[in-house]
Amino acid sequence: MKSDTLANPGPLGLMGFGMTTVLLNIHNAGFFPISSMILAMGLFYGGLAQIIAGILEFRKGNTFGMTAFISYGHFWLTLVALIVMPKMGWIEATPETFMGWYLFLWGVFTMFMFFGTLKSNKGLQFVFASLTVLFFLLAARDWTGSVLIGKIAGFEGIVCGLSAIYLAMAEVLNEQYDKSVLPIGQH
Repeated sequence: MKSDTLANPGPLGLMGFGMTTVLLNIHNAGFFPISSMILAMGLFYGGLAQIIAGILEFRKGNTFGMTAFISYGHFWLTLVALIVMPKMGWIEATPETFMGWYLFLWGVFTMFMFFGTLKSNKGLQFVFASLTVLFFLLAARDWTGSVLIGKIAGFEGIVCGLSAIYLAMAEVLNEQYDKSVLPIGQH
């Protein structure tokens, strides 16, 4: 089967990322506590669905999509593990300053991935630029203990997640109708 006859797995990965990111950042913005709903989304839609999308991107020969979706899928799995395993008594909780380094490294990775979007559409560029800012804000929150930075990160993360949802639905609808129903700023 030729790779151009395969379905686009990008919207699946973007939705898994986008919806989970919105929910976690509604929590970060202070609207509700972290709960099993966020953790389940992190495991299955943010984690598993993105990994599946990444494997499908591999099949299509898309190195960027494969790297992004498999990496961020595993981000969600590790984040849930970092939250759940201490609660189960399996490991000690990671100190917030150490979590800052975890988030900072994800920010560095995302910044490099952003450079990979510069030949892509403006929608994808915005997702990666805003995600880079989000990771650095979350790292700053954990390093400083600032509630204000955490709330700012939460609102910025909601915007980031919504932008991924928009891009996912634009890709689906634009392909379905074979025209630009939702613009994404073609490069």
